[in-house]
Amino acid sequence: MLRRALFAAFAAWTGVFAFAAETPATSTARKFVVGFDADFKPYGYKEGNEYRGFDLDLARAICARKGWEFVANPINWDSKDFELNSGSIDCIWNGFTMQGRENAYTWSRPYVDNSQVVMVKTGADIQKLGDLAGKRVGVQTDTPVWKALKAGGEQEALGRTFKDLVVMPNYNQAVQELAMGGVDAVALDVGVARAKMADKPGEFRLLPEVVMSETYGIGFKLGNTALRDEVEAELAVLATNGVMDRLAGAYGIEKKSLIFTRGAEKEEAKAEPAASANTLPFVEMIKDLLGGLLVSLEIFFLTLVFALPLGFVVAFGRMAKNPIVSAVFQAYISIVRGTPLMLQILFVYFAPYYLFGASLAHYPRLVATILAFSLNYAAYFAEIYRGGILSIDYGQREAAKALGLDPVQTFFRIILPQTIKRVIPAVGNEVITLVKDTSLAFTIAVTEMFTIARQLSSAHTTMAPLIAAGVFYYLFNFVVAWTLSRVEKHYDYYR
Repeated sequence: MLRRALFAAFAAWTGVFAFAAETPATSTARKFVVGFDADFKPYGYKEGNEYRGFDLDLARAICARKGWEFVANPINWDSKDFELNSGSIDCIWNGFTMQGRENAYTWSRPYVDNSQVVMVKTGADIQKLGDLAGKRVGVQTDTPVWKALKAGGEQEALGRTFKDLVVMPNYNQAVQELAMGGVDAVALDVGVARAKMADKPGEFRLLPEVVMSETYGIGFKLGNTALRDEVEAELAVLATNGVMDRLAGAYGIEKKSLIFTRGAEKEEAKAEPAASANTLPFVEMIKDLLGGLLVSLEIFFLTLVFALPLGFVVAFGRMAKNPIVSAVFQAYISIVRGTPLMLQILFVYFAPYYLFGASLAHYPRLVATILAFSLNYAAYFAEIYRGGILSIDYGQREAAKALGLDPVQTFFRIILPQTIKRVIPAVGNEVITLVKDTSLAFTIAVTEMFTIARQLSSAHTTMAPLIAAGVFYYLFNFVVAWTLSRVEKHYDYYR
């Protein structure tokens, strides 16, 4: 009976697979994967559980006409070239500026005429571009306006007048810092600026002068003309049947900025071809990375200076006999160890504004970074210290008391030396982790080594800066590990 049941089950199982093999797939739709920056309203952003935006809706409309499956794939903007060249996405379609990138992609015809403008707070004493002298101006990383304002760019002369050109991970953070006083102005796309102003009426205004003009296009992998032509043909239909105009109106984009049907040929989309190959000189790369390494070292050493002794304070608080004091420190340790360091950095930096309404104008990002790191690592060091202290046999305290030593003398002469010896390996692990964690300072636009490596890698479409940064991190960790091993050997006096 059992044998018949097993045979019947096997026959049914093989029959299912045979049926599946004979039955055609119900969905043979080609996937069209669009890479975009999810913080770039009104062209691409997240609203509720859905990705929306002018560009994404255009892509959806094209997929509907072609019978393709539309996939919106948010990407790290610094990694867009690697995503495209690896085949993870089919195109970059997200208010993607053509100027300065003419030879890096296979482009569609331009479809939006865009300008780079400067947004300031409504009550700011800045009326024209010349008034930005001595001010802090925020930009998003790897954008044309950032490249134009930095050294070597076409607007370098204007950028040199700024007190600081603050490079942000995205426009949302840049506008947020503008509202809080972290920067005095933000240079950004006019479409994005208008969307931000619509979200917060009366809070911001635009300067009348334009930093630079540009056009948007769809960037495909270099040489992928077949897909480009298919998409472009459908985009032409949307431009003539009114769909593009309706979507522009829905997202607050001026119809006069739509240029796809003006008869412009692909060649007109190109500004001046790149004057030289987009190569990164090795010496220049190392020089830039070393500049970032100095910032990473500053974060590393100052964190240790504050966190190592603060850890003892927290450990003593955690072991306090007063239950209220002990509970407070226990809660602090629990919160710090239970939340991401990146979130803690953001909280420490933005908390003064949100909690007390204080401007961030006089609150240096590096100070906030070191404060967040110190508070974070102090909690971990505290638990390591506490474990080391509790591991000392209580009989040693009784022996010290019998010898006439008071509690302070007992701790510093008997307990502390043994504790240090026992916790060195665990503390060493945290110190090595700290070397790598310094890269999280990019969260609030501190340009440490890894941030610079990402910027160089994205700007020049090469992995070389990231590899070089990895080598620096390894050498840094090697020196730290060697130093800790020497310290551990010094205290290993029983062998």
